[in-house]
Amino acid sequence: MPVPIIIDCDPGHDDALAIMLAAGDPAVDLLAVTTVAGNQTLEKTTLNARRVLTLAGVTDVPVAAGCDRPLLQPLAVAADVHGESGLDGPSFPPPTVDVVPEHAVDLIHRILVEHPEPVTLVPTAPLTNIALLLTRHPESAAHIREIVLMGGSVGPGNRTPAAEFNVYTDPEAAAVVFGSGVPVTMCGLDVTHQALATPEVLARFEALGTPIGSVCVELLTYFASAYRRLWGMPHPPLHDPVAVARVIDPAIVGCADANVVVELQGRYTRGATVVDLHQYVGRPVNARVGTTLDTELFWDRMVGAVAALGSRGPAGA
Repeated sequence: MPVPIIIDCDPGHDDALAIMLAAGDPAVDLLAVTTVAGNQTLEKTTLNARRVLTLAGVTDVPVAAGCDRPLLQPLAVAADVHGESGLDGPSFPPPTVDVVPEHAVDLIHRILVEHPEPVTLVPTAPLTNIALLLTRHPESAAHIREIVLMGGSVGPGNRTPAAEFNVYTDPEAAAVVFGSGVPVTMCGLDVTHQALATPEVLARFEALGTPIGSVCVELLTYFASAYRRLWGMPHPPLHDPVAVARVIDPAIVGCADANVVVELQGRYTRGATVVDLHQYVGRPVNARVGTTLDTELFWDRMVGAVAALGSRGPAGA
């Protein structure tokens, strides 16, 4: 049976492909897509989620907008990575997928309590919505199978020397999630940097011969230009779909048990995830931490999902 999931995201080029993977792979049942401010403002990330679902021909998945800012600190978007729209590069058809008149936190809570089995949450964005869910509706935790998130890092960050973007954007929210007692799997930079969109990968998407395959090429081409300019990386890492892939097939992402705490006070390290892989300090394990990626399996599932969606055509077409 497919695993029921909710994606909480801030599209974002890699979030867009995470949505495609979840919508097109039969191993998961995508129950909802919720949005939060992060890579861009909430208005833009919500529009981008609608654009992606329209392109993918997905009309039966509700979309809800959530928090428009972090819990405590001002929002700082990643226009330097994702552009002014949050999805710069390709042109999208006019969105035909609407937003439901319900806050993302309320929609997630309702789905959790109404669904006949526990649901996996897959946040690929700052964790503001998920932290608010767990604090406003603590009873929700009993209905969550696990939280498989993209965020954090065992090593260096990508927004500061110490902190990864999603955690750095709302570290207080991340601290709530890691301290919640809900099973957490962290797919951080250490594993997502193994999911490199090489020219061979782009050729696989192009070879599909579908509009959605071509958009994937355009998204990754733009993303690659940002990574070359900002980090000197020749091929961009596709962060967010790694978390979805872990749910689809846990064998794709090898993990180690660890204690993870989020640094909230450090003058130079605020937003860092302090990952104790070797039990140095004796704190109890509270997360699985991604360490290895089966890249062949990962790209097979990613390209296969886009191929499946390509047979549907855009919603409203």
